[in-house]
Amino acid sequence: MTEKDEGQLVGPFPIIPKQARAQAKREALLRSGSILFVEKGYDQTTAKEIAFHAGVATGTFYRYFSDKRQLLMSLLEENFDLLMPPKPDWNNLDPEYFLSSLISEHFDRLSSVGLHRVLPELVSRDHELAEMIRKAKRKIHEQIYSGLKKAKEHELTWNDLNLDTISWTIMALLEKIPEMHMESGKEPNFPAIAKIICRLVFPPEKLLQLKNNSRDE
Repeated sequence: MTEKDEGQLVGPFPIIPKQARAQAKREALLRSGSILFVEKGYDQTTAKEIAFHAGVATGTFYRYFSDKRQLLMSLLEENFDLLMPPKPDWNNLDPEYFLSSLISEHFDRLSSVGLHRVLPELVSRDHELAEMIRKAKRKIHEQIYSGLKKAKEHELTWNDLNLDTISWTIMALLEKIPEMHMESGKEPNFPAIAKIICRLVFPPEKLLQLKNNSRDE
């Protein structure tokens, strides 16, 4: 086995299947791992259980994955963009409507994948994963910051808006949505969340201007 390349979270696999039947077994293991990690948690799930759920022998699991961490990291890399907060766009549209739709779609994708529930169990002790998430969040922060900067240059935002602080605040609010759902047992009120965020960014008259411009287009 070769050494893991720098920045390669998963690491080299025992084998990469080429035949359709082998690929199907590997996909079945990935699906079963995803289901069991979400249902039971990472620590309470074993490679043997994943193999049994997938309908294959435990030895087959180790043909394709070195351990359950490698399988989980494969799932995370495959779905990583879905797990990160969405990136609002503030220009030439109705910000409240757009943001409400954006976070609603993001929530639906998170719920369908479910792996965001496993991350808190791992990040405190898996430094490689934690650093990967930090880098992704910094990138999203930069994208939100860039969008807010353009809006401010067009004199659409509050004059005293601190772009760095508000960018992190928006990210924090968006990241809390799954927790709000779990604690309340109700689907989050996406229009209300969008309204709160937009009121942090735009004076009322500017928000109305953007809405009117959106209707005219």
